Amino acid sequence: MKRSILLLITLLLPFLAAAQAVDTTSVPAVLTLEDALRIALSENASVKVADMEIERTGYARKGTYASLFPQISGSGSYQRTIKKQVMYMDFDIGGGGSTGSGFEVGRWNTWSAGLSASMPLVNAQLWQNLRVSDEDVELAVEKARSSRLETVNQVKQSFFACLLAKKAFEVYRSAYENALANCEQIQRRYNAQKASELDLTRAKTTLANAIPNVYDSESAVILALWQLKAVMGVNLDTEIDVAGDLDDYAEHMLYDMYASEGLSLENNSTMRQLAIQAEQLADAVKIQKYAFLPTLSLSFNYSLNAMANDYKFSEYKWSPYSFVGLSLSVPIFSGGQRLNAVRQAKVQAQELDVQRTNTERQLKIAIRQYLNQMETAMKSYSSARTASETAQKAYDIAAKSYDVGRSTLTDLNDAQYALTQSQLGVCQAVYSFVVAKAGLENTLGADFIDADGNVQLNNTYTHE
Repeated sequence: MKRSILLLITLLLPFLAAAQAVDTTSVPAVLTLEDALRIALSENASVKVADMEIERTGYARKGTYASLFPQISGSGSYQRTIKKQVMYMDFDIGGGGSTGSGFEVGRWNTWSAGLSASMPLVNAQLWQNLRVSDEDVELAVEKARSSRLETVNQVKQSFFACLLAKKAFEVYRSAYENALANCEQIQRRYNAQKASELDLTRAKTTLANAIPNVYDSESAVILALWQLKAVMGVNLDTEIDVAGDLDDYAEHMLYDMYASEGLSLENNSTMRQLAIQAEQLADAVKIQKYAFLPTLSLSFNYSLNAMANDYKFSEYKWSPYSFVGLSLSVPIFSGGQRLNAVRQAKVQAQELDVQRTNTERQLKIAIRQYLNQMETAMKSYSSARTASETAQKAYDIAAKSYDVGRSTLTDLNDAQYALTQSQLGVCQAVYSFVVAKAGLENTLGADFIDADGNVQLNNTYTHE
């Protein structure tokens, strides 16, 4: 057993030393939270798709507005007669034929070319559809904002997860270094016959148990950085690192608390989307009602026609034909189709109203949960900070007491375990606070909104 532990320590120590060495040939790019957010907002796939959706709805709106302009089209046709039509007369033409005989009419080739145009003059449904197309663009812009808000939230959580993983790695590495120092000290005391073999075995076991925690925490750092790169939309092979420390955010915890009474869902993206959809459904009801109204349109046509038995185009005689007119359409009876369409639109509006009420209720619950998590994390941080300071003091006392023989190795190990847990508790409290704060900010939707409440997607995000 003792030889196996010594062999394990001998094999793992070089890897730990290599892991702590700095590779000067590949220094990772150190990113702040603001840098990560700016990269994500330009490279994230969901953001790009949302921007394309805005462009698509913009084209759709232009297509709807095109219905107001004259629709002009040209036409041309050629017909080759296979069998001419026979015309019959009930009287004798010129006395040369019998009564009731028929004769062929028309020519073998018929050519025609024309130009037609039409435009609506009075069409209430069309006008209302133009308003709905504007709301489609507005909804696409709000969805793009929602995508940006979600991207910001994901980047924040991934960034904070990297900071937590790095902090945990530092804690476990510190515990390993303490265990290594204690093991070396006990080894010297054992060689001087001032420590028992049991103490030496326990020290080696403690050291061996500390090594997996170091490697696990180091792997957690790598995985957290991969997750951050995936959210940012950059190549996973890109070497990056995160700047800052969780303690930097702990300094502002007391100033980042919110009062639930002063929080509003006015800028929440989900609520804004539901409001736009409510306007669309209200307009949809009007569209169905306007189907009962008459429509008036203007039309124009100009055409040239020629008929011949040969293909001598220069000798063709082209006959022009043109007209301009007004067309009035008055809906009278459709079997209840229009009436049922109005009822259907009204039911959809009622469904959305119920959904909006329930969504607002759920969002308010989420806000209170985030506030409760922030408050709990702040209280936990205060107690964990005190516990960490006390545990550090207790470990220092236990180490000195063990040096002079007033405490046992078990006491020292217990002090080290308490110190590790308290330090991790401090990190976890800060992480819980900043993650809950990021979720609250995402729910409130305060980003990408100017002072007038309008969406500003092109503004560079600045973390406050």
